[in-house]
Amino acid sequence: MQQSATQLDLVFGALADPTRRAILARLAAGQATVNELVEPFKLTQPTISKHLKVLEGAGLVTRGRQQQFRPVVLNAEPLRQAMGWIGDYRRFWDESLDQLGDYVKELQQKEQSDEHQ
Repeated sequence: MQQSATQLDLVFGALADPTRRAILARLAAGQATVNELVEPFKLTQPTISKHLKVLEGAGLVTRGRQQQFRPVVLNAEPLRQAMGWIGDYRRFWDESLDQLGDYVKELQQKEQSDEHQ
């Protein structure tokens, strides 16, 4: 369980930065080199490389090595695991909001009943 919690912490930490989220969005369209990732962000190559190290540490990307070509590839599995964790809380909030909605209807019905008396 600790391994999983640590991995989840790394994923959410990586996702906390808008540049890293944008890099993942770009990689969702297909692999890219570091130079191709530098272009749209107007950041330096070392800065993009630092972001990629964080994403790689979280398991969200992998970097290949094909001769001189080093593609960066999205690994969506950690995102699926994070969505599972979020989904557990979504069910909780959906149930809580349903209960709140029922309570509001009950109060409205009581209020209408009191007005007619």
